[in-house]
Amino acid sequence: MTFIKHSLPGADDIYRVVLPNGITVLSRANFNSPSVVISGYLTIGGLLDPDEKLGLADFVSSALMRGTERRDFQKLYDELESVGASFGYNSGTHYVSLGGRSLVEDLPLLLDVMADTLQNPVFPEGQVEKLRAQMLTGLAIRGQDTSDMASLTFDQVLYDGHPYSRPDEGWPETVQAITLDDLTEFHRKYFGPRGVVISIVGAVEPEKAVGEVDRILGGWQNEAQDDAPALPEFKPPTKTNKKHYSIAGKSQSDIVMGTYGPKRNDPEFMSASLGNNILGQFGLMGRIGDVVREKSGLAYYAYSSLNAGIGPGAWYVSAGVNPANVEKATDLITQELKRYVDEGVTKEELTDSQTHFVGRLPLSLESNGGVAGALLNIERFDLGMDYYRQYPDLVKAVRVDDVRETARKYIDPKRLVITTAGP
Repeated sequence: MTFIKHSLPGADDIYRVVLPNGITVLSRANFNSPSVVISGYLTIGGLLDPDEKLGLADFVSSALMRGTERRDFQKLYDELESVGASFGYNSGTHYVSLGGRSLVEDLPLLLDVMADTLQNPVFPEGQVEKLRAQMLTGLAIRGQDTSDMASLTFDQVLYDGHPYSRPDEGWPETVQAITLDDLTEFHRKYFGPRGVVISIVGAVEPEKAVGEVDRILGGWQNEAQDDAPALPEFKPPTKTNKKHYSIAGKSQSDIVMGTYGPKRNDPEFMSASLGNNILGQFGLMGRIGDVVREKSGLAYYAYSSLNAGIGPGAWYVSAGVNPANVEKATDLITQELKRYVDEGVTKEELTDSQTHFVGRLPLSLESNGGVAGALLNIERFDLGMDYYRQYPDLVKAVRVDDVRETARKYIDPKRLVITTAGP
C-alpha cells in the first residue's frame, strides 16, 4: 500500500503516464478514505462551435449521458445510483470536463460508464429534445437575469471580434438550429483520445488506477479527430466603452466593469491574484466592498474577480445596485480602481493576503476531489509536479512593487469596459 509522506501532492507521489493513444493519466493514492474520484477533460469546447450553431459543444457534452449503444438513459443512472456513485460532463470554452465519484470497489463501473459514454453515445431523439427544452428554458432564464446579462454583455464588448465574446451556451435561435446530425458529426469529428487528461485520486494504488484506464480506454482511436483552432490575437480596449442591456420590470441593475487580465501562465499571474484579493475579495470583499457597499451604501454586493486561463483573462468588478445608483456606483468604482493603480497596496495588506493564500491551500486539498482538480491544473497549465509544494514560496516572493506594476500593466481607468443590465 502506498503511504503519503506529504500532505501536498508532488513529484514523488503523483503517478503520471501517457498512454500510446495519447491519453494522459495522473493518479495519487489516499487510503484515508474508502472512495475514489475521477476528474478529467477533453480539449473540446465552445471554441469549436460555428456561429450559427453556438451551444453545440455544450449540447453534445450534456447529451453524452442520455444513452449509449449499450445503455439507455434509465440504465445509465440506475447502474450508478445502485452503488451510490455519480458521473457527468459539462462544457466550457476550451474543454469538456468529466467527473465522478464512487467507492473504490465500484471504480471499474465508473470507468466503464466513462468509456461507454465517451465512445458510444447514440443521441436518442426523445432525450435530445428533452435536453433542448431544458437548455432553452435555461437561456430564457438567463435573458431575464441582470447579473448574467451584464456579464455576457461585458464579454461581448471586451472581446469584440474574439471567440471569447461568444456565450458557450449559445442563443435560443442557435440551440434551436442544432440537429441530431450536428451532434453526431461533432462527436465523430472531435471526440478522440488525443488531448484527453484523466486524474484519479482515492483508495487505489496509482499504478492500478492507470492500468484500469489503459484497459478500458487504451484501445480508443479516432483517426478523424480534429484539433481545436488556435486563438486569434486579442486587442485590448483603447478607450472606455459603455453598453447597457435593457430588461424591463427589474428592481435591480447589475454592473460589470473592468478590462483584460493575465493568462494563467503569465509571470504576473500571482501578483495579479494577490492584488485582486486585496482589491475586491478579502474580508468583506476588499477595498471595493468596503468603499462601495459598506461606506457608501450604494450596492447590495460589490467585489472584483480575476479570471485567468489559456487565453487573455478578464479582470473586473461586479456590483448589484438600485437602478438610480448606477452612475454613482460606476464613478466610485472607477475612482477606487484609479487609487489601486496609482497608490498600489500596503505591506500590511499584501502580508494579510499572502497569509490567506498560503493558509487556504491545504484546506482546498483536503478532499479527493480537491487533489484531483489540482492534478488537472498541473497538467493543463504545465505548472510542474511540485507546484503545490512550491506554492507558499511563490506567494511569499511577491512584493508590493510587483502588485503595483501588474496593476499598472493591465488596469487603465481611462480604458474600461462598463456594462450594465437592468430597467
